[in-house]
Amino acid sequence: MQVRIYKSKQLVAEKFSAFFKDSAEGTGEFHVALSGGSTPKIVFDYLATHFSKEIDWSKVFFYWGDERCVLPTDDESNYKMTVAHLLSKIAIPEANIYRIHGENEPKSEAISYSNLLDQKLPQDLGMPKFDLVILGMGDDGHTASIFPHEIKLWEAQENCVVAIHPESGQKRVSITGRIINNAEVVAFLVTGSSKAEKVKEIIKEEGSYLDYPATLVKPTSGKLLWFLDKEAAEGLY
Repeated sequence: MQVRIYKSKQLVAEKFSAFFKDSAEGTGEFHVALSGGSTPKIVFDYLATHFSKEIDWSKVFFYWGDERCVLPTDDESNYKMTVAHLLSKIAIPEANIYRIHGENEPKSEAISYSNLLDQKLPQDLGMPKFDLVILGMGDDGHTASIFPHEIKLWEAQENCVVAIHPESGQKRVSITGRIINNAEVVAFLVTGSSKAEKVKEIIKEEGSYLDYPATLVKPTSGKLLWFLDKEAAEGLY
């Protein structure tokens, strides 16, 4: 595990964008699972502004780690956010973009996206393998859309499952632990003081850390990175 702490959210975005560029260089196809949330939005803005010409986007293939079961035009759609902040501003072929169809019946879409990952991603250990999985973390320690009250979904044998938000009851399609931990690199993007308590418990393995899905992120490659701003990391000092 590598923990990288920066002074501000903006600096997190800058440093992660440089990391993304370096990771994409010198490879063939570069398969990435994207995250929703406020921090990825800042990252996408920075990538679009500063690296739109620096990265060979024809070799980058985008997928999503989770998606709300809404229309792609809905303001809650992770796909819509990514289009607005990144995809509409870079020269990436439409054929390289594999969104989760949140407007479809959730269980059917989870099966469909599971099959898509099997078909499109390289295989390793008999499972689909991302080059990079980008994750956020909620104030409750959830990641992707695996929440503490459904933590058993992490161990599901399927590539994707239907998860339910504990407060709103909204359904989401999410990749599972087998896919996340089979990735070559997993990177958390976590900012803000509201995340500090869980960041401390998870990284230091204290308190109720075993109750949080984010604790279970342990890629078999050993390549786990945390990109934190000083507010999210304040409990680590």
